[in-house]
Amino acid sequence: MSTAAVSAAADRKTADFWFDPLCPWAWMTSRWLIEVQDLRPVDVRWHVMSLSVLNEDKDVPQQYRELLAEGWAPVRICIAAAEKHGEEVLGRLYTELGTRFHNQGLPRNRETIEAALVAAGLPAELADAGDTDHYDEALRISHGEGIGLVGEEVGTPVIAVEGTEGERVAFFGPVVTPTPRGEAAARLWDGTLLVASIPGFYEIKRTRVVGPSFE
Repeated sequence: MSTAAVSAAADRKTADFWFDPLCPWAWMTSRWLIEVQDLRPVDVRWHVMSLSVLNEDKDVPQQYRELLAEGWAPVRICIAAAEKHGEEVLGRLYTELGTRFHNQGLPRNRETIEAALVAAGLPAELADAGDTDHYDEALRISHGEGIGLVGEEVGTPVIAVEGTEGERVAFFGPVVTPTPRGEAAARLWDGTLLVASIPGFYEIKRTRVVGPSFE
């Protein structure tokens, strides 16, 4: 390997990304981060968190409570897939689940999940993990690692990465619609790293006036 190649490899950063397949906003952020991988020296490492775990003891509207009940199976299956086949499968499984849940609007049921598993090169029988609490301890550990970086007041996605000054920074978001592409994606990455690296910086926000657009 050449000196230049060694230097380029050393400059690459790993962005740890915690997701729940249930969340459409996390889905769009994940597609943005995949775009960023082609434009900046960043590699994504995928982790599971759970909106169902985050909200299990909270007073939330009944409609949202019913949605969260559907959320247990996908995250349990993601944890099972990682344990049985290695964490490197999470990225492609998330892609297959998210494409079906969000872009295609398919029901979050066993049939859809089995199709996602097979498309990701995984056995359909992993869907059995969604019907048991066997993987819940590992799920809670993974969830805790992500949410512990940013606090209980936020949700998914959580990103942790080396900041502009070389320090490790973590943040919720960014929440965007539609997913930025090309140079717009790269600029958003640069700006997000910049503000997240400022000591004492906590929040920049405005009210969402549109829903997620899966363009």
